[in-house]
Order: sequence, then C-alpha cells, then structure tokens
Amino acid sequence: IMREGADVTILCYGTMVWVSLAGAEHAGVDAEVIDLRTLVPLDIETIEASVKKTGRCVIVHEAPKTSGFGAELSALVQERCFYNLEAPIARVTGWDTPYPHAFEWEYFPGPERVALALKAVMTGGR
Repeated sequence: IMREGADVTILCYGTMVWVSLAGAEHAGVDAEVIDLRTLVPLDIETIEASVKKTGRCVIVHEAPKTSGFGAELSALVQERCFYNLEAPIARVTGWDTPYPHAFEWEYFPGPERVALALKAVMTGGR
C-alpha cells in the first residue's frame, strides 16, 4: 500500500503508481493506492481487504483497455467484493489503438484522467 485511504481503492503498477498518486492529490480524494508490484503472483488478499474497506475501485494501467490486465483485475474484484461495491469499477487505461509513438503522452493515462475517474466513482457513476 503506497498510500492509505478510506474513500476509494486504486490498483496500479509501474509508472502508473506515481500517476495515480498525483491523480488522487489532484482530485482531492482520500484514495488508497496499491502498487501491485507483481501480476503473478497477485496479492489478492490486500486488494480484497482494501476494496471491502473503501467500497470503490479504480484500476489504472498503460495497456489498452480491451484485453488489458485491468479487465482481469476488474473480474477478480467483482467476484470477491461484489456486495461491498458502492459504484461500478472504473478503468483508466491506454487507448484501444495501435501504440502512437509520436503521441505517447496523449496515449498514457495522466493525473487528470485518473482524477476524473476518481470523481466519477465517488458519485456512483463511471
């Protein structure tokens, strides 16, 4: 757990950890930021405990949304924490396009996109 919080859980790894921390600050949301560190093995117990505590989950990664690891994380959270969720799980990801080398900073999720997702789950939307 990189940052403890009570309102929403952010699941992320790699560079997106720092982007998520900045996004939480930008949104002014008391977010618990979990650096997954490894995808296999996955520390599902920490994830489950956090989401059950906060009732909300935002997943942030650089890969495209379609077929990205965030989809697997979302399924795991849904299976294990369904009755504790107060809003739909949100994913902030790269775009579903071929990787645009010339526009990589527009492709990667930034703090503003993370902040928008955080504000949306705090109001129960997407």
